[in-house]
Amino acid sequence: MSAQSAHEAAPGDTAGDAMPDAMADASAELAAIRLSIDNIDAALVHMLAERFKFTQKVGRLKAASGMPPSDPERERAQIARLRQIALEAQLDPAFAEKWFNFVVAEVIHHHEQLATGAIATSSSAPSSAPGDAS
Repeated sequence: MSAQSAHEAAPGDTAGDAMPDAMADASAELAAIRLSIDNIDAALVHMLAERFKFTQKVGRLKAASGMPPSDPERERAQIARLRQIALEAQLDPAFAEKWFNFVVAEVIHHHEQLATGAIATSSSAPSSAPGDAS
């Protein structure tokens, strides 16, 4: 009998089958991770919707009271607060600030529309636009 090469599998050796098993395991783990990401994405959308319900109230109050649509001092304070929270959560503070600035831009746009009468200020008026940074 000759000695087998180190590169040849012995009869009954499943080393060659390990790669498909590893890929199947990795695919199953990937699917589970993606499901968690999908759930978080859904939660984020619901949280944003809830946030905008309140910012719409702020926008209507500002419009009815003649207050300006934006509040730069509030925005600066919120950015500083969110950057600190991001650091504590091990999230890039610059990313948190970009996200906040995106949301605030939408909020201010909505408040400007309320202030100019482009959207009704009645609290019962339905709106799909975002509300306010605060």
